[in-house]
Parts: sequence; structure tokens; C-alpha cells
Amino acid sequence: MQANKRRDTLPELRLRSALFRMGLRFRVDRRPVAAITGRADVVFTRRRVAVFVDGCYWHGCPTHYVAPRTNAGYWSGKVDGNRRRDAATSAALIEAGWRVVRVWEHDEPLGAAAAIAAIVRDD
Repeated sequence: MQANKRRDTLPELRLRSALFRMGLRFRVDRRPVAAITGRADVVFTRRRVAVFVDGCYWHGCPTHYVAPRTNAGYWSGKVDGNRRRDAATSAALIEAGWRVVRVWEHDEPLGAAAAIAAIVRDD
């Protein structure tokens, strides 16, 4: 699992590129709140918006996730743990006054960027 990158994955790069072309400026791979251990992929600090780009395999996408046949017990526990951690991180950020946006890696980058831009510019 060392080859799996924490940041700068292709879905993240495509989304960030689309956001940048829309004129939005943001922070990358940051903790929105120091007390919360989760790191958001894209953070709009002034607008208090945290964006997470979730991988279909690692976060158990309802559309694309296929449970592996080998070592199924380990992987199902791993994905369930990721889902629980994602929910806890989102809840903690919302409680701290942040807006949380979760995007699947298969989502079309321009559409996701437009939705995020609408949220960021909503204020």
C-alpha cells in the first residue's frame, strides 16, 4: 500500500484544475481544524469549506465498490472503518462551523467543481 498516494491523485488534480480555472483559490491537503485529524483534499479557509475526494475502492462507493475475494474480512473491515472515520470527520467539521463537500473519484470534475464553486460563492 506504499504506492498509494495520499495527495495529488489524478481525480484530485482534475478537480483542482477545474476549480483553479474557475478563479477559485484554495489550500491543498490541509487540516481545516487543528483538533480534527482528518485532512481535506481542498480547503477554502476563509469560506470554511472542506472538500474531500473519496476513492471508490477505499471509501466503498455504492456504485463501483466490489469487495475483493482475497482476504475479504480484512478489506471489509478496512473499508467500513474508512466510512466511519469519514462520517466522524464530517460531523466534527460541521459542528465546528464548516461546510463539508464529498466528491467521488468517478464524478465528472467540471460538474463537481461547479457545485463546489456555488457553495464557496454562496456567502
